[in-house]
Amino acid sequence: MKKEKKKEEKELLTVHSSIDAEQPYHYSAGRYRSRFFVELRDNRKFIGVRCPNCRRVYSPPKEVCGSCFRKMEEPVDVGPQGTIITFTIVRFGFVDPETGTKKPVPYASGCIQLDGADNTISHFIGYDDESKVRVGARVEPVFAEERIGNLKDIKHFRVID
Repeated sequence: MKKEKKKEEKELLTVHSSIDAEQPYHYSAGRYRSRFFVELRDNRKFIGVRCPNCRRVYSPPKEVCGSCFRKMEEPVDVGPQGTIITFTIVRFGFVDPETGTKKPVPYASGCIQLDGADNTISHFIGYDDESKVRVGARVEPVFAEERIGNLKDIKHFRVID
């Protein structure tokens, strides 16, 4: 089991464009974000990291605190539920540059603060009743059946209250 943990910690994921664009790119997600994406992919779990100085928790994790510029190394479980901090309802259709398909409208997009985190994550918000999408509404993630290790492993956040 210890050997498995070390293997998981060393897995670095690569983020790349999914279409043939003029400027395709590849970059390492890095040690912290790779662990975040591996946890999403394999365990449907969110992780963060806590600053040793100001105690802020960032998810997705990053190596340096944005407030006090200290190196962060303390992993923390966060979520999976959260709160809508801000949102918008998009009613104008457009072609998704990553897939080349028309995005169905209307849909909601917003910033979600996961329970236990001090920052937000931007994502789609799923709903049956548009009036339930509001600042302060509680949400939970809906995961894709096939997960590959990126934010698209979360199909959307569903309003639960």
